[in-house]
Amino acid sequence: MSEPIRVLLVDDHALLRAGFRTILDTQPDITVVGEASSGAEAVAQASALHPDVITMDVQMPDMDGIEATRRIVADPAVAAAIAIVTTFDRDDYLYQALDAGASGFLLKNAGAEDLIAAVRALAAGDGMLAPEVTRRVLARFAATPAPEPAAAPIGSSTTPRVTLAEPLTEREAEVLTLLADARSNAEIARALYIGEATVKTHVSRILQKLGARDRVQAVVLAHRMGLA
Repeated sequence: MSEPIRVLLVDDHALLRAGFRTILDTQPDITVVGEASSGAEAVAQASALHPDVITMDVQMPDMDGIEATRRIVADPAVAAAIAIVTTFDRDDYLYQALDAGASGFLLKNAGAEDLIAAVRALAAGDGMLAPEVTRRVLARFAATPAPEPAAAPIGSSTTPRVTLAEPLTEREAEVLTLLADARSNAEIARALYIGEATVKTHVSRILQKLGARDRVQAVVLAHRMGLA
């Protein structure tokens, strides 16, 4: 059996962390390895515990979740995927979280199944956005002209520059277009009449060429730079 997904819960409300722990610890493939009640504590815990996935609140004392996300993503010793979980359905939080390097965004009123699915998706490197959030992200980037390139890494608060190691192939461009439409691997496979394993290979190559951490970052980056 593979090792369970290691999760760090970050929220300044102990009752919410307890609820998340209860939900996640019922799953045989998920284990909660730690909790943090502030952004600064989250950064320290991420470095000490090396979780696979972090659920991150936004508004917290000491350091907010956006800044904590930015610092965790910038640490090369930490490979955790971060899901922003908040009660605030606000576009500014969403875009700041994606800029900071978050791989997912869920509202706290999401169901238990949504939380479990998000953790599994992030652990698999797929990224996760609530459907209503995905629609807003795509609408925003589709309506915004591609800016001039500026030198900055993915996850920074400024627009990143894309320097492809090699051009995308025609098939990779097709896969990226479908990724940007929030399609799953299975949906992409059906649309292009190829196997899911082949889709995974193409996605892996796309991430490598774009220098993206995961699918969510690839989609955001592709829309910003006019690649999708």
